[in-house]
Amino acid sequence: MLNNDEHQLLARIRAFAQDQVAPAAAAWGQGQAPTDSIQAAAAELGMAQLRVPVAHGGLGHSFALQAAACEVLAGADFGFAMSWINSHNVALKIAQSDNTDLQSEVLPDLLAGRVGACTALTEPASGSDFGGITTCATLSDQGDWVLNGEKTWIINARWARWCIVYAQTGECGDRHGIAAFVVDLHAPGVRPYALDSAAAQTSMGTGGFHLQAVRVPAHRVLIAPGLAFKSILNELNAARTYVAAMAVGMLEAAWQCTNATGHQRHSFGQPLRNHQAWRFALARASVALAGARALVQQAIDAVERQQDAALLSAQAKVLATDVCREQVAALMHLMGAEGLRPQHPFVRHLAAAQIASLTDGADEMLLERIAQLTR
Repeated sequence: MLNNDEHQLLARIRAFAQDQVAPAAAAWGQGQAPTDSIQAAAAELGMAQLRVPVAHGGLGHSFALQAAACEVLAGADFGFAMSWINSHNVALKIAQSDNTDLQSEVLPDLLAGRVGACTALTEPASGSDFGGITTCATLSDQGDWVLNGEKTWIINARWARWCIVYAQTGECGDRHGIAAFVVDLHAPGVRPYALDSAAAQTSMGTGGFHLQAVRVPAHRVLIAPGLAFKSILNELNAARTYVAAMAVGMLEAAWQCTNATGHQRHSFGQPLRNHQAWRFALARASVALAGARALVQQAIDAVERQQDAALLSAQAKVLATDVCREQVAALMHLMGAEGLRPQHPFVRHLAAAQIASLTDGADEMLLERIAQLTR
């Protein structure tokens, strides 16, 4: 449950999402990037500091608030929500480490919102198979590390300054050799590139980068070899849970838009909502939304209480993204051609729901995990 301060901050985040993010989202879906003013407004709210401990300059709020903020922001624009949470999580991870040199170097600009950050796991030949990454890190005679490889489909890669790069220090396939390095993406040898899809998510800043003999000082080793693989697995339960919350937020936004249209638009001499078939489809979407929200809340509670959330987070993500894809499409059908207008969220949310279903473990991987945990 949220405390009073968290309820008040969530209300401000909701107003920010409605007043600034949602009106800009249509342009982002067509290739424009978020403006500096929107990024500054997010920083002013303290969003970069949300869960970072107070001792490190953060606000020290709960995972429950983080998940609620994800839901609210994704209802306005999934890409913006993903961009924010990925940058925030880098700051949180560095703050939770015992690396004081890295904290003093990186955290001030991240927490002030002056720069962004990202996390790089995915490679051209390694997506869900995290253990198969081939980006390599070699310890030099001078005591620093030299990184070579490529990372792709990385959220925030277009504009991030700092990146947690997971690289192999041993033989390919050796999970115990994987380590995490904080890399300055402005350093020599880093060659970034942008990635777009047919359904642009420019606000997510998706891209990649080549690493060619990039030197990383020893103090920027965030997680030593042998610990990084387990660390990322432990974080996935929370990540799957807040992605599921984002799917709920997108479906909620689509439902609200459709419901309002049902009162305003007329067909055959009466409001759309007066037609039984139209009402039934809207009601079915509300049932699906309630069911997904209830399961996501169970997962949030488990993560918040530091319980084993492996099963609940996987179930919540599969259900929420499935329901979002199915019901947003159904609601868009209720809107008729009006639903295609860019000021409405349907097309963007449909594309985003597909992206969400691939994020932090594709459905097939999660279904296998669920099958193992429930047999």
